[in-house]
Amino acid sequence: MKIPTITGVIDRRILINYRVDKEVLRKYLPYPFRPKLVDNAGMAGICLIRLKEIRPKGIPAAMGISSENGAHRIAVEWTENGMVKEGVFIPRRDTSSHLNALAGGRVFPGEHHLAAFTVNETRGRYEVAFKSADGTSLAVTALETDCLGPDSIFGSLEEASDFFKAGSAGFSPCGDGCTFEGLELITHEWKVTPLSVVEVHSSFFENKKRFPEGSIAFDNALLMKNIRHEWRSLEQKTPSRTKKDISWPSCLKGK
Repeated sequence: MKIPTITGVIDRRILINYRVDKEVLRKYLPYPFRPKLVDNAGMAGICLIRLKEIRPKGIPAAMGISSENGAHRIAVEWTENGMVKEGVFIPRRDTSSHLNALAGGRVFPGEHHLAAFTVNETRGRYEVAFKSADGTSLAVTALETDCLGPDSIFGSLEEASDFFKAGSAGFSPCGDGCTFEGLELITHEWKVTPLSVVEVHSSFFENKKRFPEGSIAFDNALLMKNIRHEWRSLEQKTPSRTKKDISWPSCLKGK
């Protein structure tokens, strides 16, 4: 699926990031992806993004649409034509937009689950939550701050910023679950600031069957605001060989 270049504004983007046992991620990720590591740990998280003026490039901004969205992401690497590349694998997307939910997997890469979002943002405090029809839920309360948390695996805000900036290519399972469609995020400016998380709940990451007890821990949170950007379609990935993994359809499992 090739989509036109999409442009708009990231009005607000919160990245909630977790450290995850690398072997747990290796078992979960479908081929050709493998965990991108920081100090021998994998990284996964949630992107809570409010988009404005979203439309095909060349269309007036007044004709764009706005929406609240949540994406569960895993930092990954893969080898392509002998070269190591990096990005994120996105197993799940949720959205407040009926249009996004309808077009997801058809016009936009990846299935988009329709969800009810609640948002309260006042004076540097962010409260964002959603719940989808299948029961998947998320809630975070965070405050703007001046420094990365002391327990983060990253040594500095700059180190964390560089890590996530490199993950601009995102791949999501197609409707059949057996191929992956991708978008590359092109930002006109990249600037992140730290957030102090008061409380976070994610039914996805708290699922013990997916992430066993002790295999995952909160690491840090980052904030971006008012970023003009584009999304550009990437070549679809169809695995040329498969691996055993009970998390994915039979077309991605070993013979």
